[in-house]
Amino acid sequence: MLKSMTGYGKAECLLGPDKYLIEIRSVNGKNADINLKTQLIPREKEVEIRKYIADKLGRGSIDLFITVEHTQGADAKQINRGTLLNYYNQLQEAVKGTVMECCEPDTLMLSLMRLPDVLETRNTELTPEQWEQLFAAIREAVASLDAFRQREGVSLCNDVITQVAKIETYLPEIERYEKERVAAIRERIDARIKELALQPDTNRLEQEMIFWLEKLDINEEKVRLRQHCNYFRETVLNEAMPGRKLGFIAQEMGREINTLGSKANHADIQKCVVKMKDELEKIKEQTLNIL
Repeated sequence: MLKSMTGYGKAECLLGPDKYLIEIRSVNGKNADINLKTQLIPREKEVEIRKYIADKLGRGSIDLFITVEHTQGADAKQINRGTLLNYYNQLQEAVKGTVMECCEPDTLMLSLMRLPDVLETRNTELTPEQWEQLFAAIREAVASLDAFRQREGVSLCNDVITQVAKIETYLPEIERYEKERVAAIRERIDARIKELALQPDTNRLEQEMIFWLEKLDINEEKVRLRQHCNYFRETVLNEAMPGRKLGFIAQEMGREINTLGSKANHADIQKCVVKMKDELEKIKEQTLNIL
């Protein structure tokens, strides 16, 4: 099943009086670039988390967020009494004998509470049992992201297959102009010879004409382009993580389309080539987001 690299997932868990919200999001990337944007995961557990996410999600730029919502009566901040008294004593000593000595107590207290380290974060270190609960919630969030990616993958699959089919529809249109194209090239060469009043050897002229027309033959390019389109479709439908391979196949499709354009020598064929390039650019853009 084809998957997108873009997705979002979340999960929640209760640990004591606190509610933990786990959010994970991903966008396209060449490799597994995993960012743990939280300080709630113990250092010794980071490698385990990164490995789990990489194994489950593969490639992508992935960000994991964990936030804590403290319930009533479980305030995250508490007063550091030692620091508060230290600041208070220093302040009293500094303002002694000045007009500031009569400062209102409420104003003084409010100022003291704003000083660094007076309010400190309550210890949120997790016990082994709590960590297992949090890890289970992380696994749930990862599974939610993976399901999101699968849903996006269905849409991506339909889009790229439709665009490949459009490229294939232009090939019969090109073939309609081929006989006309060969005749037009012959006429231009004959007209140029007459314009220059040349009297070439007929047999040699015919040989050169055949050689020139063979150089402009586009049958091989059409065959290879059809093969690349079929291979692209098979890869999309049959491989689990085909993103990189699809990018390579799209490059090969581009080479054949460009060669068709360089050999065209016909305005209507050039128009078909431009339309194929337009569809191919859409495919390339989509493959960048395919896992």
